[in-house]
Amino acid sequence: ISCDVLFHFAGLGCGTLAVLEQNEAGIVLLRSFDWNDGLFDVTWSESNENMLITCSGDGSLQIWDMTKTKGPLQVYKEHTLEAYSVDWSQTRGEQLVVSGSWDQTAKLWDPAMGKSLCTFKGHEAVIYSTIWSPHIPGCFASASGDQTLRIWDVKTPGVKLVIPAHQAEVLSCDWCKYDENLLVTGAVDCSLKGWDLRNIRQPVFVLLGHTYAIRRVKFSPFHATILASCSYDFTVRFWDFSKPNPLLETVEHHTEFTCGLDLSLHNRGQV
Repeated sequence: ISCDVLFHFAGLGCGTLAVLEQNEAGIVLLRSFDWNDGLFDVTWSESNENMLITCSGDGSLQIWDMTKTKGPLQVYKEHTLEAYSVDWSQTRGEQLVVSGSWDQTAKLWDPAMGKSLCTFKGHEAVIYSTIWSPHIPGCFASASGDQTLRIWDVKTPGVKLVIPAHQAEVLSCDWCKYDENLLVTGAVDCSLKGWDLRNIRQPVFVLLGHTYAIRRVKFSPFHATILASCSYDFTVRFWDFSKPNPLLETVEHHTEFTCGLDLSLHNRGQV
């Protein structure tokens, strides 16, 4: 089954944003919000602990406030196809949001404004992932079905760097938290590749082991060479690319496609 078929299937019907808390009793539902289309991604505000932004199959972004019983507070509808990725900037002094869409564009938003600030064009297929650099203000990366990883600067409308990362659709990317020049990509070819922006002729590492498309990859916030990935092969895998045998662990708890993961910023052992 192609990825497009899988995503269209997943996008049918309405979506729910569930806000959860972990305490002594386990994982508890704090708040739940419904939207009239599938929700594909979510990002926490970096300035307000009660605010989140989601993006959905109808091409819109929604701002939610956890202190409200209903919502959303605002809806931004500019993408012409599914909005598939959304991320809030993490560098100091900025409150910017970037979204990526199946309409092949990325858009820059200030949550205080009612419309996008800029539209970034250049990808030749679906954008699956848009991630802010944790180091460089105004810089974000995007991963696309056109097989490329691209680096953008919000101060200039054109693409800053194009990396032909895989010979397959690139579904996910992430920045290393300890090296501003290092990124990782995950693709339909089942591989993870590391890229040094100072020399993009070849990857600095290639990690093999997944047996189906890699849906999400994340660098550890605590270790410079450790990352985690999840896949349509139902597994979550942990890697240390500095080791001769980089695969640290394979977790097989899921019984269906594993579509997302993140690593806790507060608890070293929690994913």
